[in-house]
Amino acid sequence: MRRLSGLLAGLFLLFTSPSVHAQSDEPLEVLLDWFVNPDHAPLIVAQEKGFFEDAGIEVRFTEPADPNDPPKLVAAGRADLAVSYQPTLHIQATQGLPLARIATLVATPLNTLLALEEGPIKQISDLKGRKIGYSVGGVEEAVLGAMLERHDLTLDDVELVNVNFSLSPALMSGQVDAVIGAYRNFELNQLDIEGAQGRAFYVEEEGVPAYDELIVLAHSEKLDDPRLPAFVEAMERGVQYLVNHPQESWKLFAGYKDDLDDELNRRAWSDTLPRFALRPAAVDWGRYRRFAAFLEDAGIITDPPPLSDYVTDLSRKQGERP
Repeated sequence: MRRLSGLLAGLFLLFTSPSVHAQSDEPLEVLLDWFVNPDHAPLIVAQEKGFFEDAGIEVRFTEPADPNDPPKLVAAGRADLAVSYQPTLHIQATQGLPLARIATLVATPLNTLLALEEGPIKQISDLKGRKIGYSVGGVEEAVLGAMLERHDLTLDDVELVNVNFSLSPALMSGQVDAVIGAYRNFELNQLDIEGAQGRAFYVEEEGVPAYDELIVLAHSEKLDDPRLPAFVEAMERGVQYLVNHPQESWKLFAGYKDDLDDELNRRAWSDTLPRFALRPAAVDWGRYRRFAAFLEDAGIITDPPPLSDYVTDLSRKQGERP
């Protein structure tokens, strides 16, 4: 009986251990949303600590030439995973792209409406008749519209200027009076390094439902790939190590590649640390429902598919519904 029990226990470990069932000769191709930065710290720490290797998978991170491309490449089957954004996922799922969220990386909004501390914008109502820079249309316009509405303004009361991804330079040069889409952990620090102080208006405090800023996407028809839960489990180990050992984790991150050990990344590191998802696999279904409704009310999406079509918690038992 003892021998039988031991055999059964061994078989249980064999078939449930990620390091065994996720074993694959094919590297998992992960497209980042931008160049490597502190937003990706749990992934880099997991890589440098060997957590992915422990899980039986090889992971390769790629920085995109165009930050809009990663989800599209995953949908086209040209990459396995992409780091992207919850607001964008709602739009792409409504457009029919076969994408599904499998993990959360940054669990709070980073987006802000940003003006200069010494400039004319002291409160959002001061934006009437002013220029506001943006990088990506659609979601940012909906977010800005909701923020303006709380102060009896509409998008018709401001002039929108596409500054591409040059948010801080456009603000500092006076090209615009404020920018939407500036990250609180980066642009605020970037302004300070350049000798300017920013005044940030936080989207979740101004009428916009809270959302997950950075998430990990997979192809919705490839969710049975055993490498995916192994990836998420290793990612969680990266978060745990990061929280327990922030200084050691910084050294791992800074040494990952050239040019990461600079003043902006050091400042962003401490500002980003409390925003990582401690349980990457877990889904806040209410948060996803609220933001989908927000985008639908704003006219950004129409007839969105059920959340279960594009939001997945790989830690749930098969067949379990949200």
